[in-house]
Amino acid sequence: MMNPRVKSWLVCIDDTDDIGTKGTGEIAEEIAHLLSDGQPSRCSFVTRHQLYVHPDIPYTSHNSAMCFQVRTTLNQEAILQLATRHLIKESAAAADPGLALLDLQAGADHQALVDFGLEAKQMVKTKAQAYDLANKLGIHLSEHGGTGQGVIGALAGLGLRLQGNDGRIKGQFKLDGLEAGEVALSVGQVIERTGVDRVLADTGESLCIKTQLLLSGKVKAVYRDHQVSLLVYQQGGIWRNALKQQLKHF
Repeated sequence: MMNPRVKSWLVCIDDTDDIGTKGTGEIAEEIAHLLSDGQPSRCSFVTRHQLYVHPDIPYTSHNSAMCFQVRTTLNQEAILQLATRHLIKESAAAADPGLALLDLQAGADHQALVDFGLEAKQMVKTKAQAYDLANKLGIHLSEHGGTGQGVIGALAGLGLRLQGNDGRIKGQFKLDGLEAGEVALSVGQVIERTGVDRVLADTGESLCIKTQLLLSGKVKAVYRDHQVSLLVYQQGGIWRNALKQQLKHF
């Protein structure tokens, strides 16, 4: 008997929370854990994608979608059953959750998705536009409460993740010594201890493994060139991890 084929999928959710409730990123991580059957190697990090902020767009705090990639033997129906059940259970009562699912082997027009995502960062998009594109591309898109407005961000998040140059990685890295203040490490040591793909200067170049860094506070990564990148900037000749003001552009 043949073993079930492992396939790769992108899952994106949006508009699941309300002030004081569990965040969309946390719900995304929980769904990822469920779909990967608890095997971390089968599930990627969650990326947070900032969308357009405008008075005509309802959102809780930042209008951001959460996306992750998972490798699983589950078929689409089983994936949707697990994801939908958890989404409905954990979403806030006042939320307008949306869910998008993309089979990465299905041959959908990825550029059309990317274009939709980039537009959703610059202008108001509608549910009708989101459903129209999803139907044309054969991508699952569904709403699970409230107005269902989250389908717009869910579809946009798929495109932005595919584009590979958008979003922050959810969470922060824990490094020995950070609690006490600053930690001095080389780029090579940071890559080894955090698992990031590279250390990226805010000017765009990747730093060599021997370059020394001084890390403090919240050490976070961004998604650039399809790589998990620790963003750093130079201050007084010292490379430091990006702070809130640098990260807000991602």
